[in-house]
Amino acid sequence: MIRSMTGFGREQAVINGREIIAEIRSVNHKFFEFSSKLPRNYQYLEPKLKTMLKEKITRGKVELSLLVYNIDVKDTSVKVNEQVASQYIEAIRTIAPDLGITDDLSASDLFRIPDVFTVIKEETDEEQLWADISSVVGSALDKFITMRETEGAALKADVLEKADVIEDMVSKVEIYSPESTAAYRKKLEDKLKEILGSSDIDEQRILTEAAIFSEKTAVDEETVRLHSHLSQLRSMLDSDKEIGRKLDFLVQEINRETNTIGSKAADIRITRLVVDMKSEIEKIREQIQNIE
Repeated sequence: MIRSMTGFGREQAVINGREIIAEIRSVNHKFFEFSSKLPRNYQYLEPKLKTMLKEKITRGKVELSLLVYNIDVKDTSVKVNEQVASQYIEAIRTIAPDLGITDDLSASDLFRIPDVFTVIKEETDEEQLWADISSVVGSALDKFITMRETEGAALKADVLEKADVIEDMVSKVEIYSPESTAAYRKKLEDKLKEILGSSDIDEQRILTEAAIFSEKTAVDEETVRLHSHLSQLRSMLDSDKEIGRKLDFLVQEINRETNTIGSKAADIRITRLVVDMKSEIEKIREQIQNIE
């Protein structure tokens, strides 16, 4: 199934005491280009997240936004060294009478004494953290891919419709081309009759001139190639592989054959068809710029 390069996916969940919010969005780009907006404490995960997305996305300018809020996770704990606190209290009580001071010691006084309280940073279970984050990002990625595929289906339908229009025009060119040769021969014959009279007409010369005209204006090869290119276009649109760049090249070939027909055209009907064909080709070119 073909995919658009434009997409968006969002997932939000609370897992193991953390609220995790992931958003993935993308726009057109020739290659895969990744950028991220991560909390400072989680920026080390960027390479793994990039690899995760790159496994499922081949083209597009992709941005991942991640937010992580600790709801019920203890990052730190406080350890009280009761032995040190007791020693400080005992020492103050011992020297207080000699110094003539009171030995009352408040809790706030204990906070100012070194080594009584120690703040300990809790170790994070990195494997569990990655499992939680990758789960949320994975869900956002699935929604992102689904949106790309939905838009891709719409692009495919539109391109196929335009390809059918071009095919019909090519078929008309195939009808008009020999008619223009016959019309040229008739016009040449009438002109010679007018100038020379019926008895002096060189039939062989008329045939030769008509053959030269036919050779100059013949578009059989171009129309055959156009039918082939359009058939290939339809086949590629049924592919599950990355086809954006191949489609771009194929449309260039379709446009080139159409230009050749236009340069050979000696029939106003064919000229008008070429103008309309180029208009449809340009519409297809614009659409495939958004195909992955």
